[in-house]
Amino acid sequence: MRFLPLISLLLLPLLHLSAQDETAPLTTEDPAVAVKKLELQLVPLTAAQLETEASAWQELAQKKAGELAEARIAALEAGKTTTKNVETLIAEEKELLNRLNTVLDSWEAKGGDPATMRTWLAAVRGAELRIDNPTGLAAAFKRWMEAEDGARAWLIKLIIFAVIVTIGLILGSVFSKLASKAMDRHKASSELLDRFVTTVVRRGILIIAIVIGLSTLGVKVGAILALVGGGAFILAFALQDTLGNFANGIMLMIYQPFDVGDAVEVGGVSGSVDSVSLVNTTIRSWDNKVIIVPNKNVWGQTITNITGADQRRVDMVFGIDYGDDVDKAQAILEKIVAEHELVLDDPEPTIKMHELADSSVNFICRPWAKTSDYWTVYWEVTKRVKQEFDAADITIPFPQREVHMHQAG
Repeated sequence: MRFLPLISLLLLPLLHLSAQDETAPLTTEDPAVAVKKLELQLVPLTAAQLETEASAWQELAQKKAGELAEARIAALEAGKTTTKNVETLIAEEKELLNRLNTVLDSWEAKGGDPATMRTWLAAVRGAELRIDNPTGLAAAFKRWMEAEDGARAWLIKLIIFAVIVTIGLILGSVFSKLASKAMDRHKASSELLDRFVTTVVRRGILIIAIVIGLSTLGVKVGAILALVGGGAFILAFALQDTLGNFANGIMLMIYQPFDVGDAVEVGGVSGSVDSVSLVNTTIRSWDNKVIIVPNKNVWGQTITNITGADQRRVDMVFGIDYGDDVDKAQAILEKIVAEHELVLDDPEPTIKMHELADSSVNFICRPWAKTSDYWTVYWEVTKRVKQEFDAADITIPFPQREVHMHQAG
């Protein structure tokens, strides 16, 4: 036990050195370390350790900035704007600042706050790029053109970006065509759904290609996506009507209540469907007016698809005079319907005396026809009935009023 104080005295310097090692920077031993290698060295470090690394790299950069300032002062006193020594020190300072920026990026990614150091970094970098120093600007531009991570690197990055986007366009076109062919084999799908799927495939692939391309340019795509996600709630609130139309557009694509070219009555208007987007439905009225209906007014209301079925019943009513022969009139109607080539045999037509109206005895005439032949049957049968009734002296009455005059006393 009497040797414990002596042992403690011997171990104290070792403990002190261990404590120093824990707080000593780990990546500044080689100030010329490659940036890629430095990035790998920073991966396992904690935010506290990265703060130490950042301070150490800032100290190296600050020292180099001081040497550069002294060299510039010496050049000015010698009547020169720059010297080889100044150019060398500028290049060395730039390398140190780049490494400091790498450490700051890693520190910030792990929850650190490098705002103060970034302000200092920006100030040092901007010192030689003042507008009132054209020589410095020219020298900086020359260095940027000649540097490995300067103009040449950006040109290569832009070429890679263009190639990636071009590949995205090609792949989008190819896969959208494949999706279209697959949808064609699925007979239950509508033209609207085909268009929607092919558009989503093409644009989706293009967006992915653009995101990948931006990442090659050094853009922090993750930060952009996080910003978009953070503002999604505000955007959703501000664009709630548009998002409602979008959701209803999806429902129209999935449930397919109508297709392009169908005759419909929706949202208080009727006409032929021109197109359907995720926001609105375009309908061309019977007199050729283009009507844009928000999808929430389409899906949220009753939809009548006039041409949704292959066959339609043609509803007509014909009246005859009370003094005419009802059996003769019915026989004429049956003959006209039976002889019309566009009238279907199945389902059978319905021809019955329907009601005794104020001015006429009314017959219902309800033949069936293909949907595309509906109006042809309607118009031709109506014309033929008028001709046959006239030939048979059957009167088609019209509302009239009899006035009886009584002479007083």
